[in-house]
Formats: sequence, structure tokens, C-alpha cells
Amino acid sequence: MVERVPPPSAQPRSRLRVLLASGAAALALTAGSVAGVPLGAAPQQAQAADSGPSTLTVAVAQSVDSLSPFLAQRLMSTSISRLMYDFLTNYDAKDNHAIPGLATKWEPSADKLTWTYTIRSNSKWSDGQQATAEDAAWTFNKIMTDEGAAQANGSFVTNFKKVTAPSPTKLVIELKEPQATMAALDVPIVPKHVWEKVGDFSKFNNDTKFPIVGNGPFVLTDYKVDQYVKLKANKDFWRGKPKFDELVFKTYKDQDAAVAALRKGEVSFVAGSPALTPAQAASLKGEKNIKVNEGPGRRFFALAANPGAQTKDGKKFGNGNKALLDQKVRQALFLSIDRKTIIDKVFQGHAVEGQGYIPPRFSTYFWQPSAGQSLAYDPAKAAKLLDEAGYPLKGDRRVGKDGKSLDLRILCHATDPNDKAIGKYLQEWWGKLGIGLKVDCRDDVSVPWYAGEYDLAFDGWSVNPDPDFVLGIHTCDALPAKAKESAATDNFICDKTYDELYKKQLAEYDPAKRADIVKQMQSWLYDSGYMSVIAYPNAVEAYRTDQIKSITTMPEAAGNIYGQDGYWGWWSAVPAGSDGADSSGGSDSTGVVIGIVIVVLVLAGGGLFIAKRRRTTADDRE
Repeated sequence: MVERVPPPSAQPRSRLRVLLASGAAALALTAGSVAGVPLGAAPQQAQAADSGPSTLTVAVAQSVDSLSPFLAQRLMSTSISRLMYDFLTNYDAKDNHAIPGLATKWEPSADKLTWTYTIRSNSKWSDGQQATAEDAAWTFNKIMTDEGAAQANGSFVTNFKKVTAPSPTKLVIELKEPQATMAALDVPIVPKHVWEKVGDFSKFNNDTKFPIVGNGPFVLTDYKVDQYVKLKANKDFWRGKPKFDELVFKTYKDQDAAVAALRKGEVSFVAGSPALTPAQAASLKGEKNIKVNEGPGRRFFALAANPGAQTKDGKKFGNGNKALLDQKVRQALFLSIDRKTIIDKVFQGHAVEGQGYIPPRFSTYFWQPSAGQSLAYDPAKAAKLLDEAGYPLKGDRRVGKDGKSLDLRILCHATDPNDKAIGKYLQEWWGKLGIGLKVDCRDDVSVPWYAGEYDLAFDGWSVNPDPDFVLGIHTCDALPAKAKESAATDNFICDKTYDELYKKQLAEYDPAKRADIVKQMQSWLYDSGYMSVIAYPNAVEAYRTDQIKSITTMPEAAGNIYGQDGYWGWWSAVPAGSDGADSSGGSDSTGVVIGIVIVVLVLAGGGLFIAKRRRTTADDRE
């Protein structure tokens, strides 16, 4: 389940992970033989394990788009799904290699077309029923056969031929073609006996009855739109009960207010939107009992150009500027972006200059353009390309053959200060070329995005250890079936060359060969001008060391806490004042810890809780 910083900056499906070292995903394929806190007042400080219930409150700057794992795409939402439901496999906190989840092992047939998973016998749903292979088979079959259920994770099953459960502990998946991602199926497994009663999956948000039945480390007990999400520790979780009794994600629409709450001790953790601003991070450093955690990010910050919105059957819709159908115009825009200035002035050094589609944190798949291919800052070359494309300067404006000046719109997230700051630079740089730019900041950018009513947009996704999902959102199969409907597509891209490369990487089991194909796909995206990666922002977050004794980062050496490719942070967090006894039952994936107690996720996105997926800011899809 990828978490998408959904478009406008998927984060997921769901549409948020760290790269499997040197193609570990492919290698792993063959290896595998409460008492609630009143949110109107300050949350209680976490207490010692023997002195009463402890609560971990987290402040996040993003709204929940859906509590249904079949619809959830935002990083916030997919992160919650990871806490509520188990997946077939998980990612190790140390190096992100695939490890057992609901499945204890997985084995392919000789031709790699049939995969058999052994489902653990010690996983129970929170209502007491046993979790079985039938639940997994039903989940995958529902996604395969119901378009409404395929919105978030449909790309994972497009190559599936048949899924069966011969016994309670045996799951069999038959493929049409070999698939190298069978240990990276990021799909939450849901209880069949609960979900088979759902009617329209495209409209069911899983927010009508609490507690919600699950088998993950936490059970969701309550939810209020743009206010909070409450979860309690699952005492029967097979890996071991979390050390905090309750986990609360609290919404802060003003990130400065969330930071102030951290200072007062009203919250224990601030994640940001999706990161703290440089000024906020600087103001917190050196403060007593507060630690700023910063590590290489797993997401990218980009600009997306509308290539012409279309449905799967080729029906055009939307009102994107036709000038952007010309590759020269798109490349001219990106040649006039000074990435170094953005890194220095906007991110103030808390980011790495963008190049390929996959962040350098995932070294196996990281790609850089050659010197001759690079679209580095070159306003003179940009002006020449615009002349060649038929948009000469007349006075101080670029004018097309129709006599109209070249004026563009860019979708901006109202809650993301980076969008607004970079928007001003773009107005200046593109203005010097003779191009007008309107920065259209909205609380919910998904409406114009899915309608194809935009020219450019701030885009971004969190990338998983296996890059299949973020590559798949640019295939023709990801396009919507009907105009203006939500779909898996990020930006309406559909190209036969790209699709062929996508199929090749999916079927390639050799890690080095697959990585080479993935880099070819990034090269194509780069040259197309449909996507321009501006930066790879660092994960910058803060927590109170007097409230949190320890917590696992991912990766352990220098990683993030919020938005992990798993549940390690919240599951492992130890309240301050506790004895720190390990309740994990001997887990092999805990790792280096950093202190934390009451985690407060600052949920700062806007908009109503609706069925269709919505674009987020900087976190996206997992």
C-alpha cells in the first residue's frame, strides 16, 4: 500500500517505505520458504505501565481521506490502515527486507506463476474470530472483481489470474505472468465476515461502527472528521501488545499551534505537513525535553504537467492548457526552475535537489540524468524552446498562433507553505520568460485534479521499498473508467513505451536487471516533461523526551518515525517512566529507538470525509 502524497504533492493509495536493499524485494520472494483522552483538553501525560492507562497522542497535518483500506490513499490514512490490519508481509525496520506478516512464509512454483503463502494460525480478529487464508483470498478477489474496491490497491492484482484458500492456513495466488513483487503486496487484509456485508465499496468509508474489527497492533475505537482518530492497543496482537494503551491522532490545522502544544507538553509528537518547517525545527532545537528528529525522506516533491486528461477508452475531458501537450513547452518550464534556490531558500537545506523519480534513500533504484540529458536551470535554452514551439515574445508576453498569451494555472495545497513559497518563485521565473502563472491554492485539490481542470500541480508521493506502486500510477491501466472519477492514476499519463517497460520490470526477478528497467522508466518520465522532481525533502519531526522513553525509527540508523513502511514506531514506543519491558514476544524487527510517550499527529488537511480519494500535500501515498 503506497502512500501517496497524492497528487498534488500519494501520500495511498494510499494511496507511505524504505527501499529494499539491492532489490531485496525480489530476493525475498524466493527466500520465503480505553479510556479515551478528552480532545477538548490537553492529553494526559503517559504514565508508567503499572500506574494506569498510557496515551500516545500524535499531531498530524493531513486529513483522513477514508478509513476504508480499499479507498485510503493519503499517508495519514494508509498509516492508520497499517495499524488496524495485518498484511501478508512486512518490512524489517533495519534494512526493509521482506519479513513475515500474516503470512509466515511464501514459496513460488518452478515457473513462478503460482505462489503459496502459509497463513499464521495465531492471528485473531479483534472480535475473537480467527484470521484465515479465506480472509486474504476474499480481500484480493474483491479488489479483482469490484471496481469500487480497487481504487486504492488495484494495481497490485492486475496480473492475478486466480486466488484461492484451499485451507485456513494456505493461500494460493495464480498469476498471468511472473511478478517480482509477490513479497511486497502492500494490501491490508480485512475480515471477510465483516466486509462481505458492505454494499457499494466506492462509497463505504468504514466510519459508521466502532470499534472497527481488525487484527493489527491497534484497534480503531473512534473518529471525528478533522478532529481526531483514536485507537487502543490490541492485547491479542500476535507480535505482542503495544506498550501504550491508547494512540490518538489529533488534528491541528495550524502547524504553529501544534508546535506550541508540543512545547507545553500537551502533545508528545509533531509530524508536520508533512514535515516541520525549517523555522519551526530551528526554534525547537535546544529546547529542554524536546528532540528534533531528521532523516532522509522517502518522498519527492514535484511539479506535474497535465498531459491531457482522458479515460481508459481514450475519451478526453478537462480544460488543461493545450500548450502543455508540446514536450518543448513542458521542458522549457522545467529548464527555468532554479532547484538550488528552492533547496536553499524554501527548504533551507532540509532537502536534496531533485533528479529522478525515486529518492536517493532507495539507492538500488535511484537514477540521475546524464549531463547531456539534464534539464538544469537554463532560462536561455528555455526561451529558445518556447520560440521553437511557436510561442514567441510579443512585448513582454509569450503569444501562441491563436494570438492568445501563454497563461497557466498551478494547483497548490493551501495547507502547505512550501507550495505557496515555490509558487511565488515560479511566477517570477516564468514571468521573465513571458509566461503568466496563477497559483490556485485550495484546501482540497482533488476536485479540479480528477476533473482534469488544471495545467500544472504540485505533486508528491511517498515511495515504498518496492517502487512498483509509484511506477504503476503512470500506466494506461491506472486511468479512470469514466471522466472526472477518482482513479489510481496520478497525472493521466498513458504511453505504450512506458507501459511496456512497466510490464518488463514487474516480471523481472533478477534484482540488477529489474533495477535497470526501473531506471529506464525514470529516464522516460524525465524526458517526457510530464513530471519534474524538484526536491527530496528530509523527514523533520519532533517529540518530547520526557514523555517518550524510546521509539523505533525506520531505517534504524537514521530514519523517520511518522509515515513508516510498517507500524514499528507506534508499536514499539515506550512510555516515559515505564520499565521498558519488551512485550513484543521476541520480534526481530524492533531496532534503534528514540524517545517518545504521548504522540500527537498533527492532522492538518482540509475537506469533508468523502469516499473518493483526495490529493494530499507532501506525504501522499505511503
